[in-house]
Amino acid sequence: QVQLVESGGGLVQAGGSLRLSCTTSGRTFGVSTAWFRQAPGKEREFVLGIKWSNGNTDYADSVKGRFTISKDNARNTVYLQMNSLKPEDTAVYYCAASPFVRQEPPRTSGDYPFWGQGTQVTVSS
Repeated sequence: QVQLVESGGGLVQAGGSLRLSCTTSGRTFGVSTAWFRQAPGKEREFVLGIKWSNGNTDYADSVKGRFTISKDNARNTVYLQMNSLKPEDTAVYYCAASPFVRQEPPRTSGDYPFWGQGTQVTVSS
């Protein structure tokens, strides 16, 4: 059983910052952990991801230069540092774990069988 728990969501002003955490536990550990987000009425989209073995990362163009993903192996935790937040970033953010070996973290939600419950991020103007 793999469990992922997100935390750190909240309400922030545009231009502000927020840091999300995703802690994993269970019998197995994913090769990659990624953050997805879903806004009301929109499809779930890939935000960024990281591989545990070597730290390789992948960022969606919409967050490049503003968001940073990092990991703490000792704590089995992945962090999402969000800076220069925009109202368009408002969504429920989910962390997910993938067991598939890829050069970079997969971008497709179907490649992630393990998901957290999500944490709400709201950015006001």
